[in-house]
Amino acid sequence: MNTRQRKSDMFIQTEATPNPATLKFLPGKPVLPGTTREYRSRDEAAESPLAQSLFGVKNVAGVFLGQDFITVSKSGGEWQHLKPAILGLIMDHYLSGAPMVAGEAGEPAAGASEFFDAADGETVATIKNLLDTRVRPAVAQDGGDITFHGFRDGVVYLNMKGSCAGCPSSTATLKHGIENLLRHFVPEVSEVRPV
Repeated sequence: MNTRQRKSDMFIQTEATPNPATLKFLPGKPVLPGTTREYRSRDEAAESPLAQSLFGVKNVAGVFLGQDFITVSKSGGEWQHLKPAILGLIMDHYLSGAPMVAGEAGEPAAGASEFFDAADGETVATIKNLLDTRVRPAVAQDGGDITFHGFRDGVVYLNMKGSCAGCPSSTATLKHGIENLLRHFVPEVSEVRPV
């Protein structure tokens, strides 16, 4: 089968997200199973050949690699003009057989950047479990991710990634959704803030 025929066999779906500056691309193949990565510049994306090439498209301002999707953020321009180039680069990447991330594909030192008092270990474990089982799957549907960053004095600090970063509805999601959920199950939580 030649490359042209193989390209026609791959179908990449796109989905709008609540953030008008981001678009979700679903290649129908794994992207980063078990982990995620976010890049806000070409320099940050040095480990990812795909993200590097996506930053070569004018107005691409961010790339988020999810478990089975890619979210691209734009700084300007119209999606109708950006989408064909992005789709072509994603397709070419998969056809090339290049790795999504060079080297080890684990989350980069997530634990090292987290902060919380050791006495709050059980509370933090409950918070992380609720985020992993109830929040992150729902947020991934919208092309984003929310991860634990820290817990201090009743305040949970969360990293907003992908379409969640800069999304107009992210404050409502944090305050009315995630904060209420965590306060219901973890009485020690008084507030949720983005970092």
